[in-house]
Order: sequence, then structure tokens, then C-alpha cells
Amino acid sequence: MTKKINIKILVAPLDWGLGHATRCIPLITDLLKLGCKVVIAAEGAQEKLLKTEFPDLVFVHLPGYRIKYSSNQRFFLLKIILQLPKIFFAVRKENRWLKSFISHTPVDAVISDNRYGMRLKHLPCVFITHQLLIKAPFTFLEKMVQRVNYALIGKFTACWVPDEKGQINLGGELSHPKKLPKTELQYLGGLSRLTKQLNCKIKYDLLIILSGPEPQRTLLEKKMLTELETFEGSVLLVRGLPGQKKVLEARKNIVIKNHLASEELQDAFCESNLVISRSGYTTLMDICKLEKKSILIATPGQTEQEYLASHFEHQGWCIAASQANFSLQKLLNDARQFEYKLPQLGMQSYKSVVKEFVDKLSY
Repeated sequence: MTKKINIKILVAPLDWGLGHATRCIPLITDLLKLGCKVVIAAEGAQEKLLKTEFPDLVFVHLPGYRIKYSSNQRFFLLKIILQLPKIFFAVRKENRWLKSFISHTPVDAVISDNRYGMRLKHLPCVFITHQLLIKAPFTFLEKMVQRVNYALIGKFTACWVPDEKGQINLGGELSHPKKLPKTELQYLGGLSRLTKQLNCKIKYDLLIILSGPEPQRTLLEKKMLTELETFEGSVLLVRGLPGQKKVLEARKNIVIKNHLASEELQDAFCESNLVISRSGYTTLMDICKLEKKSILIATPGQTEQEYLASHFEHQGWCIAASQANFSLQKLLNDARQFEYKLPQLGMQSYKSVVKEFVDKLSY
């Protein structure tokens, strides 16, 4: 059998925050090392972030779901529910987009990070998610959502879960529910674009990483800047705004960056004593791989992040904090007394999964 060369793969991350795009970086890097041609479908901040990492790749414009979030925690879930028709319309629209794209730009496979419409029957299509179980406030709603989730995942050739396979894992019951989908399932291990550095000289007392949907990102930023007015230690604050040119002014002990590319962020982690960030899944994978002490602040009303922060704190991996009751000085005092028990994870399993996938496409 003749081996196929110049395998072309379309990679499409979801537009909810930067995490879906960020965790695609190690996968894209390995696909390129294996000789594949990669086309990236994205828009907005996700496209800007990935262009920073892969300036020589081909990018195509794919509209996102463009979900709007409530500034009030009590109405967070309600606002998402009210946008469900919009989400389902976006899924159908992106499926039509894929059919049109394939008609003039054939690819050998699609890797979709949480974009349910990026699949076709005649084409190998992989769905990436760490949420096999999507948390909901009520059990009956959680079961209903899981059935819908599995029905949609079932339309894909395979499902890749970015988490460790064993009992020591990052996602808890989100990625290891009692009931699994019938689709071929593979655990990638944790996915992080960063590499742990040894013998780093500490430069910052705090590394603060802001991320996630608006308006909550801005609300946390304002609260954080107010709290920092009386903090005398050294701080690096990363706003999570790739492509933003406006620079915020701050006191001399505070360095503010709109965005950091992978190598810069890697250095920032290494040179910081403590990390404060959202409990977004991709950030948690970075924290675990680099074995950094952290304080995690869930996006208000976002059940997934609330669960993950609690899950990490229960295992002794972090301190979980509330945005509503955030007190920097109190949390720093708590961190000094907290006995961190950070896991040591290889986070390299994805390499064999990606290679096996490419090998199958080659013949």
C-alpha cells in the first residue's frame, strides 16, 4: 500500500475564551513535526493568538459562537439557556461552512476543539473535549445535557480527552464520568504548550493571569488593580488580550502585559513565586505541568470552573477563591500556610495518540 504524503488537517478551536485555542498548540506543533500541513479555522482573539504561535500557517475565517455572558452571577446560567437556539444555529451554520470549505479545499481530517458542527460522515473528524459531563445546577438537567452532548459527540469519528487516564487526573468527573460515550475515546493526557524550566531566578512575587469571557474578565481586572494599590511586592499582570494595543499604566512594582506568547509566558511562570488565575481548564494544565503554587478564581456562575477549583483544592493542588469576596491580602496569608501537594504529571501521552492518528491517515 502506497504511503500518502502531504496530509492536510483542518484544526478548529471554539471561541469561548482562549483556552481551546491554547491547548491546540501542542497538537498543531506535533502535527507539523510529523510532516502534516495544518490549516487553522478561527476568528478574533483565538486567531490572533494562534497567528502569534504559527505565523507561517494558513488561516481561514470561521465565525465563532459569539456567546454573551452576564455580569451578574445569578443570571449567568439563564443567559446561556436563552442563547441555546443561537448555539444550535451556529452548530448548523459551521457544518454548512465545513461542507463548503471541503468542496474547494480538500483536507484529510478535521480536529475540532469543542465545535460540534465540524464533522462530515465521509471524513475522519476528531472532537476534543474535557467535559464529557457538563456540570449543571440540577441532576435532571445534568443528565439531559449529557445525553445531548453524547449524541453530538457520536457524530464524530473519535473523541480525544485532554486529561490523564488514571485516578490522578485533572478533570475529575468532568472527564471521567460513570457513563462514557460510545464514540472511540482516547485520553491525551494533559495538554500544555509550556515546558518546566529548572533553576529559575524568582523575579515576581505574583503572576496574575486574566482570561475568559467578558464582562467578567474586565470585572476581575478592575477588582485586581484595586487590590494591588496597597501591595508592595513585585507583580506581572497578563490581561489575556492578544492583539490589544492599549497599554494600562500602573505603579512601578507592577508590570502589565496585554498578552504573552508561549515562551514569554513560560518564563513568567518560571520567574514567579505564586500564580493567581481563573480556574479555566487550560490554565490548570499549565499550572500542573509547571508545578506552580496557585490561587484559582472561578468565573462567577460558570459551573465547570467552580467545580474544577473545588476539585483542585480538595486534592491540595491550589487555593480556591471567590471573585465576590476576593481579598488579596487574606488569600496571600492563606497561601503561606497552605500545604501544596502538586502532582507530577508527564503530560506527553498526546504524542502517541497524534502519531497513531497521522499513521492511519497515511495509508
